[in-house]
Amino acid sequence: MITSSERAIEIKGLKKSYGTVKAVDGISFYVKKGQVFTLLGPNGAGKTTTIEILEGLKEADAGQIEFFNRKVDKIGSKEKEDIGVLLQKNNYIEKVKVKEMLKMFSSFYKKSLPINDILEKIALKDKEDSFVENLSGGQQQRLSIGLALINDPKILYLDEPTTGLDPQARRNLWDLIEGLKDEGKTIFLTTHYMDEAEKLSDYVYIMDQGKIIADGTPEELIDNLGQENVIDFARNGLEDNQLAELKEHYPEIKINPEDISVYVQDISTALPALINWAEKAEFKLDNLKIRRPNLEDVFIELTGKGLRD
Repeated sequence: MITSSERAIEIKGLKKSYGTVKAVDGISFYVKKGQVFTLLGPNGAGKTTTIEILEGLKEADAGQIEFFNRKVDKIGSKEKEDIGVLLQKNNYIEKVKVKEMLKMFSSFYKKSLPINDILEKIALKDKEDSFVENLSGGQQQRLSIGLALINDPKILYLDEPTTGLDPQARRNLWDLIEGLKDEGKTIFLTTHYMDEAEKLSDYVYIMDQGKIIADGTPEELIDNLGQENVIDFARNGLEDNQLAELKEHYPEIKINPEDISVYVQDISTALPALINWAEKAEFKLDNLKIRRPNLEDVFIELTGKGLRD
């Protein structure tokens, strides 16, 4: 049981509507201190509105918020002193140097960390005199995290921090995020990369149509799926009658535009049976692979959608 003193943020019955649309429909959850907490949901699920309320960018219509054991009507200026935010997009001022940008942001807060400490943490000490516009995409994202850290926040909101980055830059950001958690920072993450959520998250809430529909550690959510193995193969123009026949043999099946995923318990019997079916149907099993279920399988099972739908 997590005590109230261990909770960074707790919300109860949070609601926000736009006309007749209930963007956030009475949700409740808490974020434990020192963890990476991830909120997942398809487009239109209500997660952006939820995050904007917790960042102080919007006000809820109803509900209770506790911010580090203090009940507040909304996230105001006092709370924002302890919040760091990395937005999805940043429009930097042209011809501003990295160190100048950090100094400017530090002036916005009553307290701030030494600029050189931030530069070391985000591995941009050698770029302190470079213009921001000349940084690579990964370097700009590290700077964005540095700007979010400048006030030494208690909680850090990272909104899709690695979108558009190359694989190496993504890995570098992951290392930075894990390092911040090791330092005791509480991190609230959103992402469109399920491998990222699975890698970084201590706890996950899945949201759809304004409500929380599942929560747990990545491992718990995957175990609750109740399947041991997944067989993936290319769809290859599979006909409707063939799909219907396949579903008779494998009730747990997901049909995607480009591929098919079959969920099975016993791979030793399921795979030969699938190969036998394909031979009789004269269907070529291309890109065949066997894997363990992952967080994306859970997400699709619960919402019926991919993360970007």
